[in-house]
Amino acid sequence: MMAEEQKAAGENEFDEQLYKEEILELYKHPLNKHALSEYTHWQEKSNPLCGDRIRIYLNIPDQIIRDISFEGSGCAISQAAASLLTEKLKQLPVKDAESLPGEEMIRMLGIPISHLRQKCALLALQAVKAALHFGKEGRGKNEQKKRE
Repeated sequence: MMAEEQKAAGENEFDEQLYKEEILELYKHPLNKHALSEYTHWQEKSNPLCGDRIRIYLNIPDQIIRDISFEGSGCAISQAAASLLTEKLKQLPVKDAESLPGEEMIRMLGIPISHLRQKCALLALQAVKAALHFGKEGRGKNEQKKRE
């Protein structure tokens, strides 16, 4: 192996280690992990094979995702993916969120994801897309006011 190839391989291993540490940090201290007090859409998805569960809350008053959060439990990959996804989708137009490919979610994690673990990595994205597809299923303060 040439010196340049060894250097590149070492940098890739270093980068992968940093991403692994970031995933563990997001698992321990997730971003946006709570129920929104006001939301217009929600959806829950689970992976019964490994026990991951994600519930997504979205506040979309005007075709822009004004706020998003999640609750759930599961492996570090599913929880970190939900955390990263909620950060990415804030203030994004709904049409952009609907067209976000699974490959982008995998890239956001930054580490190789085995075929079996891809379900974990994509669970939050599936919940978001289901919430957007099925429309307003929320029960936040906005929904309660409309029914009164």
